[in-house]
Amino acid sequence: MPRGIGPRRMAGKERTMSETELTFGHLEADRSMWGPTVWGVPDGYVPLLLRRRVGEHDGPVVHVARDDAAMAAIAEILSFAAPEIEVVRFPAWDCLPYDRVSPNPAIVAERAGALTRLLEPAPAGRIVLTTIGALIQRVPPRAAYAGQSLSVAAGETLDQAFLMELLVANGYSRTDTVMEPGEFATRGGIFDLFPAAESEPVRLDLFGDEVENIRRFDVTTQRSTEAIDRLILRPVAEFALDAASVSRFRTGYREAFGSAAMGDVLYENVSDQRRYPGIEHYLPLFHDKMETLLDYLPGAFISFDQQAPEAFARRLEMIADHY
Repeated sequence: MPRGIGPRRMAGKERTMSETELTFGHLEADRSMWGPTVWGVPDGYVPLLLRRRVGEHDGPVVHVARDDAAMAAIAEILSFAAPEIEVVRFPAWDCLPYDRVSPNPAIVAERAGALTRLLEPAPAGRIVLTTIGALIQRVPPRAAYAGQSLSVAAGETLDQAFLMELLVANGYSRTDTVMEPGEFATRGGIFDLFPAAESEPVRLDLFGDEVENIRRFDVTTQRSTEAIDRLILRPVAEFALDAASVSRFRTGYREAFGSAAMGDVLYENVSDQRRYPGIEHYLPLFHDKMETLLDYLPGAFISFDQQAPEAFARRLEMIADHY
């Protein structure tokens, strides 16, 4: 964010660090939701404990890793040791607080896809893996993602104009060639897109309004590979550039910056419904309110890595320094 904007200036739009501290303090005080605390356990044993906890707890299981590397290691072991359990990763942005650059689109797509999945049922149990940085950062409200997923299957009908509108509304960017998550391209009745939470992009071949086939394709060669029966399209952004969101942004931006907003390049781009580098750091302006990851996980069992309190303190110190 530019200098001058922060918790004090953004009253009502962004929580202060003290309020974030209280959120973590609440978790620290209410240890009944944590269950037993295990110290000195080798990292490789944590996934097995989480798998066991899924069978013992009626609700989602959340583990807060100390960093992204620890989260990735746990996810990899769970994919092997417990393939029947849904594992949802929710990473933090890979940029600094109050930065002027946007986070990696792949990370944003994974976050948006994860939040959307958390609104859907998980029949065989669910483990949510996140980090301290992701846990304390506020997220869009659940209402922003409600009803935004679309299931597409071969042989079904799908209006091409509707699909185009849905992709744009859900944060996809139109390009000539799809290379990264959150991009889509169209050539006649062929739609190439890189959905959230997918390791490879997908090609939809439509004949009129009928989905003839769905195939994955290679980013490098752009050649189609394996066929799949069904695809779930989820949002890939944490805000939309629709009329309502842009109106909220414009109002909030003027309240924060006054007359300086007029002529500001970021303000003008958003007003024209165009994305601009660093726009994600103004996320609270696009929503009526912000929530936390735990708002998406009522009744969750929560566990932390041993180094979580130290990581939390370091994160707050970093936020204060950059502010």
